[in-house]
Amino acid sequence: MTQSLKRRRLEAIINGERPDRPPVSLWRHWPGDDQAAESLAAAHLKWQKDYDWDLIKVSPASSYCLVDWGVKDKWEGAAEGTRTYQKRLIKKPSGWEKLQVLDPAKGMLATQLKGLDLVGEALEKEFEDSPPFIATIFSPLAQAKNLTGQGRMLSHMRSHPDAFRRGLETITESTIAYLEAAKKTGISGIFYAIQHARYEVMSPAEYQIFGRPFDEEILAAASDLWLNMVHIHGEKEIMFDLIADYPVQLLNWHDRDTGFTLAYGLEQSSAAVCGGISRWSLLQESPEQAMAEAEESRELTGGQRLMLGVGCVIMTNTPTRNIRALRECADIG
Repeated sequence: MTQSLKRRRLEAIINGERPDRPPVSLWRHWPGDDQAAESLAAAHLKWQKDYDWDLIKVSPASSYCLVDWGVKDKWEGAAEGTRTYQKRLIKKPSGWEKLQVLDPAKGMLATQLKGLDLVGEALEKEFEDSPPFIATIFSPLAQAKNLTGQGRMLSHMRSHPDAFRRGLETITESTIAYLEAAKKTGISGIFYAIQHARYEVMSPAEYQIFGRPFDEEILAAASDLWLNMVHIHGEKEIMFDLIADYPVQLLNWHDRDTGFTLAYGLEQSSAAVCGGISRWSLLQESPEQAMAEAEESRELTGGQRLMLGVGCVIMTNTPTRNIRALRECADIG
């Protein structure tokens, strides 16, 4: 079977080689559609048919890994596609020790796995130059935050560290079980979303205790995949240097907002970088600013070890002509 051009393009930037053109991809949330396997898969497949991306990052609701524990949430119209948490699970520190490892063959986890399976099957059958696709995995701290709320999580972390750590261990075990099941759907890697490596949230010492060890455990479980990406979430005060050495192929962050440029990222990390365009530039009435950022990003990196994209999800109301313009600019050698 001939290897797809899209895969060769991505492997080139990972290996520090110059591809025929920079790979490019955008992703967004699919509120409502992300609640069922068939509609989630259909949304991603149409996205690919419309724009021919080099990589598909499958974007579930942030709650997909939590609903089977009893969390309830709802999309209430947010343009980013984010959901409002209406019922949290953990109220007291002792709740972390009561968490049970989830079965990925049941409930919402099974729904998401079916969605990944449908995407993989359709890409193989319906696309001549099939792109790799990766599954979204939220870090244990990100999951813990949504299980109880940010303020309460930080309070429990500091007042009852042993109980909280046991909760993180359970979350990590559940996450790895899901990841192992997701591998069977044909994913090429994971999009590992980190939300708490930020100085405004916790100290580096706290992240070294409650963040990094669990990140490393999950990334080790994904190490047999060839296309893993870490996303450092946050538009200011991110702990970039603490994450830059993570063993992944792609590193993604809000490079246009944080002050950490793509060039700096290439210096600090052996991974290729993904970004260069602000999602707020794409949200403008015209694509001019986004196109200028794309050109500058190619100059900053010399067109090597670069996948053009954004630092986070684009808004669901991003003008389609701006999306089209970014996709087409990647074709210019």
